[in-house]
Amino acid sequence: MNPPDTASIVLGGGCFWCTEAAFKLVPGVRAVTPGYAGGDEPEPTYEQVCAHQTGHAEVVKIEFDPRQVSLERLLELFWRIHNPTQADGQGNDLGPQYRSIILCVDDDQMAAAEKSLIEAAKRVQDPITTEIAPLKQFWPAEEYHHDYFARHPDQGYCTYVIAPKLRKLEHALVSGHAP
Repeated sequence: MNPPDTASIVLGGGCFWCTEAAFKLVPGVRAVTPGYAGGDEPEPTYEQVCAHQTGHAEVVKIEFDPRQVSLERLLELFWRIHNPTQADGQGNDLGPQYRSIILCVDDDQMAAAEKSLIEAAKRVQDPITTEIAPLKQFWPAEEYHHDYFARHPDQGYCTYVIAPKLRKLEHALVSGHAP
């Protein structure tokens, strides 16, 4: 049986501006949408998520063509573009909204995520803090968060945090190696 021409997974690895920009570089990824998931509040806003009122994390929904890029490859890149051992944050972005999280749409994704965690744990010294859970609901972020890096490449955060991550990822994609 042929895989469907589009699949999706929801990942959170810190600020969704970074994660969105990184996965947009991956061949076979059709769309990356920043949003919120992993909490209980319906239709959360950025302000509510940042104030820790919802339990949601900043995440991205990645829609991809599994004939061009496998879920396993996306998960491999996920583990390498952020620090999965830092609890509740990435770098100076601190708080539960920046936690590392994989939200799966089905049992096959759950199994792939758990297998990828075992492999990722072999490459790091500290315990991985990444949460793996079923996706309950994905809420798209406000429009001004979409394509943030592409629209504001000279903004300080984009220059000093996102751009270096993207250069590392671009090099890895060209060389065929993981970052």
